[in-house]
Amino acid sequence: MKIFAKHRKFILAIYDIVFINCSFLMALFFRFYTDIPTLYIEHYKRAFLPITAVYLLIFYFFNLYSSLWSLASIDEFMIGGVSNLLANSIILIASSFFDDRLPFSVIILAGVFIIIFTLGFRMLFRIYRRATLMFRKIDKSGFKRVLVVGAGMAGLSIVKEIYTHPEMKYEAIGFIDDDKNKIGKIIRNIRVMGDRNSIKDMVDRYAIDLIIIAIPSLPVKERKELVKLCNETRCKTKIIPGVYELLDNTVSLSKMRNVDVKDLLGREPIKLDNKGISDYITGKTVLVTGGGGSIGSELCRQIVNYKPKELIILDIYENNAYDLQNELIRKYPSLNLKVLIASVRDKRRLEKVFDEYRPHVVFHAAAHKHVPLMEFNPEEAIKNNVMGTLNTAECADKYGANRFVLISTDKAVNPTNVMGASKRMCEMVIQAIDAKSKTEFVAVRFGNVLGSNGSVIPLFKKQIEEGGPVTVTHKEITRFFMLIPEAAQLVLQAGAFAKGGEIFVLDMGSPVKIYDLAEHLIRLSGFEPNVDIKIEVTGLRPGEKLYEELLMDEEGLQNTDHDKIFIGKPGNFDLSVVKSQIFAIMDLIKFGKNDLLVRKIQEVVPTYKTTEGNDITNKEMTEELSVFQEIVMNNSGS
Repeated sequence: MKIFAKHRKFILAIYDIVFINCSFLMALFFRFYTDIPTLYIEHYKRAFLPITAVYLLIFYFFNLYSSLWSLASIDEFMIGGVSNLLANSIILIASSFFDDRLPFSVIILAGVFIIIFTLGFRMLFRIYRRATLMFRKIDKSGFKRVLVVGAGMAGLSIVKEIYTHPEMKYEAIGFIDDDKNKIGKIIRNIRVMGDRNSIKDMVDRYAIDLIIIAIPSLPVKERKELVKLCNETRCKTKIIPGVYELLDNTVSLSKMRNVDVKDLLGREPIKLDNKGISDYITGKTVLVTGGGGSIGSELCRQIVNYKPKELIILDIYENNAYDLQNELIRKYPSLNLKVLIASVRDKRRLEKVFDEYRPHVVFHAAAHKHVPLMEFNPEEAIKNNVMGTLNTAECADKYGANRFVLISTDKAVNPTNVMGASKRMCEMVIQAIDAKSKTEFVAVRFGNVLGSNGSVIPLFKKQIEEGGPVTVTHKEITRFFMLIPEAAQLVLQAGAFAKGGEIFVLDMGSPVKIYDLAEHLIRLSGFEPNVDIKIEVTGLRPGEKLYEELLMDEEGLQNTDHDKIFIGKPGNFDLSVVKSQIFAIMDLIKFGKNDLLVRKIQEVVPTYKTTEGNDITNKEMTEELSVFQEIVMNNSGS
């Protein structure tokens, strides 16, 4: 076999020469039996060299000497058939121009024999390889017993790979498929055991170690339900990505991944109007504040696909910015990239940045976002979120940016915490400044982003790794979730719809119970909730509410050209009034009047109501705030 492997092309050509000529002799024999006319023998002696040459050249052209026949598929055999038919046709046509030729019936019959011999010989390599695999003795101790969900082409590919690669230490035990015509049938010596409702029973009955969901074309909602069924077993589950994730449409074990929480959300892939996005990003200078954060960094990754003239990443935290810089340089070496370490609180620094780079588009993602932390540090929420937005927005207006997109949050709707109230004030700032500016200022509001820094998923995963307990603040608490890439894509799309002053509201799908999410994540990790890993309910944190809203009552809702993006009615705010209110809050911070700060924020954001137990409508506190404001006004007047 080693000699054959070394001289494979030459040996195959020798065999083909023998097969071609034997086929013609057999055809003469079958046509005339033992009484072959001497004339045709002479004709063949003169023609066998050009006939052989035609076949060899056609075979060479169709790569019949380069294919690895031990792994050949139906495609290779179809190509072999086409090459044979083409060679036979050329010989038939050429022979028709000569009087001293072989009969057409002999040429056609010889062509049939050549197909049988040449392809049959090559098939022997596949048969030999299959036989060696079938009869080899493999010690399957330590192999993972696998249940494959989906008896289609993808499932077949997975079983084939398991079968041919024992070093992976997988053993295919059975298929699961909802097609009733397949149930009970045997495919590649593996039985289709039942439909999806049989999964739990089959896992228990056959001691399954691993479930592989191999249906790339499965709709997202159905996949979500299927994942839940698999998740109810204590079995490890992996999944072949959907067709939109399989860039080359090939299915293999190397492409399967662990089932993740995102599979349980059932989010449909986003369809984007790429032309609309390109129109305002391609060839433009784009600035992303907070560019090293979860949303900011994903925005940068998405933006580079639209070929901006220059991408500027601004962030106060150098580590994230540095990591993102290295990633983008590695993936996009021709990208014109600038990474600036700066704070949006620093107006002078921002002025220099805008004056030097003159960004056409600004995505403002810089913000403090952690609710409990901001509840105990309200002054920082105001300085970073509100003043940072005002500083950045005024610079965008002054230096002629075309578009400014604020990243907002569902917590800005009827806020019950300082963080949400501060983001509502940010929305007020951009709606107020839009009324007087040539720059199109808009906000994009969405809920929690799955897997972002500080979100609940990384916290749960860490708690599970530590053996628990997993902490949930309330058994009935719900949140809206979307994926980081999805959020970034919709932000870019919303920017394309901007006319100025809108608050774009993203469709977050159905709210998810955090307690259910904890249970699913524990099961995905191979444990049983409240048996192996305890779930502990700790009580609502300061500023936290059970249910988030995406739209304020007074805003209304309008459709856009995208089915996942809606527009809230623009607010009517006067910039001078909004700024004076913000500066009044900053005065409280400046003079250390943090006890009055929350009361003043409520004056600015009337929909802000603190959670039960914090009375900020206290009459004495209101009077104290009025006295302080009067003192500040008198001092500023003198």
